[in-house]
Amino acid sequence: MPTVVLADRAFVSVSGPDAEHFLQSILTTDLTALPQGVARPGALLTPQGKILFDFLIGRAGSDGFVLECRSAIADDFMRRLMLYKLRAKVTIGRGDAGATQVAWGDDAATSAAGVDVLRDARFPEALGVTRRPVAEAAAGDDLSAWTRLRIAHGVAESGSDYALPDAFPHDILYDQNGGVGLRKGCYVGQEVVSRMHHRGTARRRVLVAEGDGVLPEAGTPVLAQGRPAGTLGSVAGSAGLAVVRIDKVKAAMDAGEAVTAGGVALALSIPPGMGFGFPETTAGEEP
Repeated sequence: MPTVVLADRAFVSVSGPDAEHFLQSILTTDLTALPQGVARPGALLTPQGKILFDFLIGRAGSDGFVLECRSAIADDFMRRLMLYKLRAKVTIGRGDAGATQVAWGDDAATSAAGVDVLRDARFPEALGVTRRPVAEAAAGDDLSAWTRLRIAHGVAESGSDYALPDAFPHDILYDQNGGVGLRKGCYVGQEVVSRMHHRGTARRRVLVAEGDGVLPEAGTPVLAQGRPAGTLGSVAGSAGLAVVRIDKVKAAMDAGEAVTAGGVALALSIPPGMGFGFPETTAGEEP
């Protein structure tokens, strides 16, 4: 199976005696349930519960964490963390690596001296998807295998699949893949996320799209019954991700009407292993 290097990645380190308490109180990920050697998704939210920064977080030693994010948001992310630091005994810094090597299957990376390798918990453990920091990506790397893997498992990322800060954690399946701790204590935006979860009001979700032809580019509107229902995210040939209102998609399916993007008919399905389904009843025209 492939090994792919992802360019434009950044690594933010948070270490010190208060590191876990500090991050636990502001981020969505439940760090008390985060084992060594695993990277889980997470977010820092706005007070209104929308994703301001997304990342993968793993442990680094006994009192530290590494947060991997897009380079484009790293400096702003660090500044926001510093605003919350106050008197916490933590050190916040940025690593030298500028890319991430991802591998899976027989090519999954193993730990080497001085190199931290983390299993990407957004994917089934049996796939063995691993990540490790590297200096930089080679020019012209083919990322199609990685894109197809993300599409197959409904793994969405900001920049390629949704914009910051336009999404709630439930929209991108953080309630399904460990990106939000639904039983942890307070964190920024927690009240909104908890209310959405317990009231079952999450209607915007990441689905896997299969077109009857080559899909148009990311950002193309998805139409259900001729009306906007969401947008396409990452695409690879006829396969892609779509962040859509599942109630509107269900209404179109029940009516036997096509769901389309750029004139291409779509078959939309829930990613494997998810614990939600299409609603039994469909909503009206509320936003």
